[in-house]
Amino acid sequence: MSATPTETSVVTYETHGPVAVVRLNRPEYRNAQNSKVTYALDEAFTRATNDDEIKVIVLGGNGKHFCAGHDIGTPGRDIDESFERKAVMWWDHVGKEGVDSRFARESEVYLGMCRRWRELPKPTIAMVQGACIAGGLMLAWSCDFIVASDDAFFSDPVVKMGIPGVEYFAHPWVTNPRAAKEMLFTGGRFSAEQAERWGMVNHVVRRDDLETETLALAGRIAEMPRLGLALAKKAVNQAEDLMGMRAGMDSVFGLHHAAHAHNAEVGQDSLAGMNARSMKS
Repeated sequence: MSATPTETSVVTYETHGPVAVVRLNRPEYRNAQNSKVTYALDEAFTRATNDDEIKVIVLGGNGKHFCAGHDIGTPGRDIDESFERKAVMWWDHVGKEGVDSRFARESEVYLGMCRRWRELPKPTIAMVQGACIAGGLMLAWSCDFIVASDDAFFSDPVVKMGIPGVEYFAHPWVTNPRAAKEMLFTGGRFSAEQAERWGMVNHVVRRDDLETETLALAGRIAEMPRLGLALAKKAVNQAEDLMGMRAGMDSVFGLHHAAHAHNAEVGQDSLAGMNARSMKS
């Protein structure tokens, strides 16, 4: 195994033969995703894509949890910092007001980046333990496979904010319309076993076996020819888009920002005054 983590890295990178393992590394905040994490993930995925020795990419999280969602309140929250735009061609969000700021930032940092990662030419596997909530779902859904431990739980509770789902609105495609409505209308947690029944998760394994089982799956995939894998992935993604996935996301992204704007107009902020504690499902 080759590893290049540091104590201050918000993302770590290691290799196991032809498999790159990228992990979120903010365990003290349940791996809440700020912009630094987003761009560190993008850098790691680019590194793995450009390495001809790597055939498969695994995305995980250090600590007890995969990802508890967007960072909406840690000391490392960086919503007002500028970052180089890579996913969309748009202006910087810093110094703008209202929807002008939120739309610019979320088009890039959330929706745009997740779409960019979905199109990586190498197979990706989300390795999920503990919490996978809201923004964490987006990270897992951007991957081709999800392997979850038996202690994993999932939720998208943002309807509590009056918002119709996270920015990367894949809910009806990664599950089914009725499951998507249950997920959103209740905002509650659902187990790895339920996620597997809905078709969102490929495999549920014992917590102690999560990494071993995920790397074994990655190893089997890595035996296939690289170009064949890339073309097969593109074929399935194109089929999903023909089923309306991309257009559906675009339409719901507009509703998402209508909700943010409504919250800001009638309440104290665009999140309807909610914080990490009040959002806990």
